[in-house]
Amino acid sequence: MTDRLHENEQPLIIINGKVVLKDTIEECAIAVVNGRIDALFFDSAAIEEWKKSRKSVIVLDAKQQYVLPGLIDIHCDAIEKEVQPRPNTLFPIEMALLEFERKLPVHGITTMYHSLSLGVGLSLRGDHLLTGMVDHIHRYRNKRSMIRNRIHLRYEVSYLAGLPIVERYLNERAIDYLSFMDHSPGQGQYREPGSFERYVMKNQGVGVDEVRTIVEELLERKQQINWDNLIQLSQLAAKQHIAIASHDDDSISKVEESILYGVSVCEFPINLDTARHAVSRELRVCVGAPNVVRGASHDKNLRAVDAIMAGAADILCSDYHPSSMLTAIFKLADDGIAALPAAVRMASLNPAQALGTDNELGSIELGKAADLILVDRFESLPWVTNTIVGGQIVYTAAVRY
Repeated sequence: MTDRLHENEQPLIIINGKVVLKDTIEECAIAVVNGRIDALFFDSAAIEEWKKSRKSVIVLDAKQQYVLPGLIDIHCDAIEKEVQPRPNTLFPIEMALLEFERKLPVHGITTMYHSLSLGVGLSLRGDHLLTGMVDHIHRYRNKRSMIRNRIHLRYEVSYLAGLPIVERYLNERAIDYLSFMDHSPGQGQYREPGSFERYVMKNQGVGVDEVRTIVEELLERKQQINWDNLIQLSQLAAKQHIAIASHDDDSISKVEESILYGVSVCEFPINLDTARHAVSRELRVCVGAPNVVRGASHDKNLRAVDAIMAGAADILCSDYHPSSMLTAIFKLADDGIAALPAAVRMASLNPAQALGTDNELGSIELGKAADLILVDRFESLPWVTNTIVGGQIVYTAAVRY
């Protein structure tokens, strides 16, 4: 899948930046030609020579700001809240995507895997909303894009009627990432009695009687699952080179079960033992940036920082709060939990590797797509001053001090 990004044929060079490479931070210039990183220069003479060899060059002075690879967010369901900010309050899909995409360069996110849930009672209700959003993202990105819009389909495995939809999307390669979810009561993030019911009532604005019906139907459907179907889906995904994630694994046995279904990414493990085991089994482990920023899980589960410090997590995602991505990166560095290049990799190169796009995205290297962000600090908080996608400046902030 490709995005119709605005093509910028004029060469661009970023000077005077503190460039965050894979393992180091270097004071150097980045030259961009035809949307790709053409050269890295470490002295002014080389910069001037490169500029002279071209008719017209855009010069962007970073003024000692950090220059990072654009952030890659592999799990964010905030687009669903853009469509339905309150229970039973729907806004047009077209408006939702347009407005949501505009926010992402502000936060330094240049590739977004919009996380769309297929399952009754847990997200947007009705298959038509999910299929409508998938179809619209495809139409939109074929016409224009500010960033790289991707689709992460989150399949609730007990939603039996959704199986043909997942299969069709895999066959058509209409999605870019797939996760298998089980939000049934009594396990995962809903181990505490009544927690599932409280979540659905709050999220969907339903009453006690309706949520009781939702739970009964969910548990009944779970008993009817043919788990061999998940293996078939995983085989189809592998054929299409689409990565699969598990969700809310809460035990070592659950990780082992997930591996049987072709999982290569473990999202939001519930406890540290589970996260450690996932890493030992060579899975990538994804934790939430909001968890890092707040210092705790909103569900009182595993603290992301504890997993990172234990070497049991290597990917950050925004989960539901896009502005947390950049803040989490710098918080990890400021608190001495990870060196800045390592923290940046958690939101750039590592997710690109997990989803098989690291030959094009995720780091500042020669030949890769020029997805870059310039980052300043204000009272210790990072903020983006410029966002570049495919060599095109898509966002610039002007601030008066």
